[in-house]
Amino acid sequence: MLASGDATGGAFSVVEHRLRPGASGPPLHRHERLCDSFYVLEGTVTLRIGERTVSAGPGSYACFPPGVAHCYRNDTDAPVRMLNINAPGGWDRVLRALVSAGGDRPLDQTEIGRISAEHDMIVLE
Repeated sequence: MLASGDATGGAFSVVEHRLRPGASGPPLHRHERLCDSFYVLEGTVTLRIGERTVSAGPGSYACFPPGVAHCYRNDTDAPVRMLNINAPGGWDRVLRALVSAGGDRPLDQTEIGRISAEHDMIVLE
């Protein structure tokens, strides 16, 4: 967590995501109010934007306004580091809720969907 919604007065939040080789990210989803964006620092991430899939390398930026279906994953054999910038702030609360619910085990898609729905993330698949 680089900047929480609380630290920015609710304006935005910034989280650094690290994806190990072959790691999947969240399921395909959309937000009703949140603007979700990513800046790739290292590696190549696969972004799904609706029905379209693109590869994004270092220096790439992608922005998903409210209503746009999206997800990401690491299809490579190298790690990925990227910044996730969200406005308004508070997305960090979802991440904390997911980590807390999972504990030492990975969450299944149903659990992710249930927890995320409480925080403006509508899982589509």
